[in-house]
Amino acid sequence: MSQDPETNKTFDINVDDNSSTNKNGGLSRVVTALETEQVQVVDGVWGTLDESAPNYRSLGWIRASVLMIKVQIGLGILAIPAVLDTLGLIPAIFVIFGVAVATTWADYVVGKFKKNHPEVYTLADVGYIMWGPVGREVFGAVYWIQLTAVAGAGLLSVSVALNAMSGHGACTIIFVVVAAIINILISSIQTLDRISWIGWIGLGGIMSSVITLAIAVSVQDRPSAAPVTGDWSPDIILVGKPTFAAAIGALSNIIFSFAGAPNFFNIVAEMKRPQDYNKAIISCQTFVTATYLIIGCVVYHYCGQYIASPALGSAGVLMKKVCYGLAFPGLVVGCVLNTHLPAKYIFVRLMRNSKHLSANTIQHRVVWISCVVLNCTISFVIAEGIPIFNDLIGLIGALFATPNAIIFECVMYIWDIYYSADKYPSQRTWKQRSILAFNIVVLFLSMFAMVAGTYAAAVIIRDDVASSATTKPFSCGDNSG
Repeated sequence: MSQDPETNKTFDINVDDNSSTNKNGGLSRVVTALETEQVQVVDGVWGTLDESAPNYRSLGWIRASVLMIKVQIGLGILAIPAVLDTLGLIPAIFVIFGVAVATTWADYVVGKFKKNHPEVYTLADVGYIMWGPVGREVFGAVYWIQLTAVAGAGLLSVSVALNAMSGHGACTIIFVVVAAIINILISSIQTLDRISWIGWIGLGGIMSSVITLAIAVSVQDRPSAAPVTGDWSPDIILVGKPTFAAAIGALSNIIFSFAGAPNFFNIVAEMKRPQDYNKAIISCQTFVTATYLIIGCVVYHYCGQYIASPALGSAGVLMKKVCYGLAFPGLVVGCVLNTHLPAKYIFVRLMRNSKHLSANTIQHRVVWISCVVLNCTISFVIAEGIPIFNDLIGLIGALFATPNAIIFECVMYIWDIYYSADKYPSQRTWKQRSILAFNIVVLFLSMFAMVAGTYAAAVIIRDDVASSATTKPFSCGDNSG
């Protein structure tokens, strides 16, 4: 029996075997004493859910996989062709496969950890479970900064698109402001289920633009950056000889392109059936990896050293307008998802254990809108402060995406799945020991990538800002190339 503190009504609480914490992601079914009264659901994150409040547990696995794909594929694919030119075709393919394997493993660990701890909503909750308040603040800060910075890169890409489509019709700062306003309006939609429909639009926009780009560069005479007259040929490098900073910067860009894991806690927390999470992950990672390899290799084959960054500018002035026009919805959606999720993290932190968290009250709406506006404002400052697309992607990939998408998950596996089980490590099977060894190798490689990548990103940003007249912070110059 339980008592509602506000109404003093007494309820019978029945938890079915089919809706237990372990089998249904922390859901309990609460039935009132009067059969005519409303059936409520108690969630590990959202508390009591009923028909009068936003339904935060309504996301199907197909829509979840689309959101996962869109979170990763939006900006990452625009940097992949340039990575192939830096590393060389063969090393780049191996690195893409390697990062895909490492991040798929990390994504799997996210699902296992969420199953064991239904109350987890973000990496901050993971940090609290493992190391208390200090862990929560450290994990939460890195998670929030990454997504907010990615939203900043998204605003920057939208301004590039607007510059390209308009022929630099206005100051770039104005275009970033326009992007921020659009972002706030759409990001304010409260639930991922209601926002998931734009994931389809965004994914369709990005895919149609990169496919159009691949077709255009394959049939045109030469890419836009190639010599206007005379003979030319793409210099396809099988094995590149980049500097250390350039090589590590390319690795950071690839990690950024697969860095969806920190978002997946939020997504699985809103799934109707969290047990379908692995299906969504497999669908997402297969599609993302295949797309990066196919589109990246095709565009690099026809453009070679004349690839643009972002890649949509590689096919000439007219096709650049067409490609950015097709990609525009996808670029906006990338901003939206990476504003919505960190804003909701702040919102849940502020409103957790309050009746306003899942109730459609004035306080709920005011706090939610304020979180969205705050996040978007900070993303705007980031977009204007580091206005070079590839450099911003590299910095985010090294300093934030690597720990969020790989390092933290490897630590989670060691802490929760391996050492917190019923048996001691000495009683583990050969298979379990092999998985642990793989996990440790991934952990140390990703730690190296984070440290070296951050150094490389700082060097590259310093050099690029010093050498460019149109990419100064808070500049009105044309950033579309």
